[in-house]
Amino acid sequence: MSFSFENKVALVTGAASGIGLATAKAFAQAGAAVALADVNGEAAQAQAETLVAAGHKAIGLRCDVSNIDQVEAMINDTVAAFGRLDAAFNNAGIQNILAEIADATVEDYDRVMSVNLRGVWACMKFELEHMRRQGSGTIVNCSSLGGLVGGAERANYHAAKHGVIGLTKSAALEYAARNIRVNAVCPGLIWTPMADQMVASGQGEALEGMTKAVPMGRHGQPEEIADAVLWLSSTSSSYVTGQSISVDGGFVMR
Repeated sequence: MSFSFENKVALVTGAASGIGLATAKAFAQAGAAVALADVNGEAAQAQAETLVAAGHKAIGLRCDVSNIDQVEAMINDTVAAFGRLDAAFNNAGIQNILAEIADATVEDYDRVMSVNLRGVWACMKFELEHMRRQGSGTIVNCSSLGGLVGGAERANYHAAKHGVIGLTKSAALEYAARNIRVNAVCPGLIWTPMADQMVASGQGEALEGMTKAVPMGRHGQPEEIADAVLWLSSTSSSYVTGQSISVDGGFVMR
């Protein structure tokens, strides 16, 4: 899929690997200047340097999205480097510790919510402050298949991802008349380093079962989510806002 983001600036969180990195690369290849942000600042910087070496404009930033001061600094640093902010993909996220609700801990609940829900809220807060002054912009939030369905032993993660959809719809309503669009993507089973971590933690059989339940019969690739994000960020989707698009091989239509 081909889009043009010439003279545009994009910000991607969770950009050091997986879906975030694939999306940052796609923005850069489409002509955008890209800020790659990740809690692993060294990895984000290394990926940005690779893009620069390939002839693109990019910077790497360290940002823990659960820290609101770091989020504000991330937005300010992006605008300081490139002069504006046209597109943001709020992608940073973590998994919960598998447990039934009765056995889950407050600490794990707070940890997951601080990144997966409050982190998206914080990113949108400062992105929208700038886009409102600028008079334009697009935001795509990364929800999940887990934002559309329930999941045993995954309540903390699924609750946060459901919340992302609520944030997306509310922000889209607030800014629809101000030339700012806000949408979400809901990735299904996408093979990323997070999936590798799940296999390493003993969830390989569960992932195999999920793959068999996908009508297309396979897991997705990060680049397939990147294509959806770029479409939602482009003028090709100029009449689309407040939507949560499932990119899941048909899983939720079952």
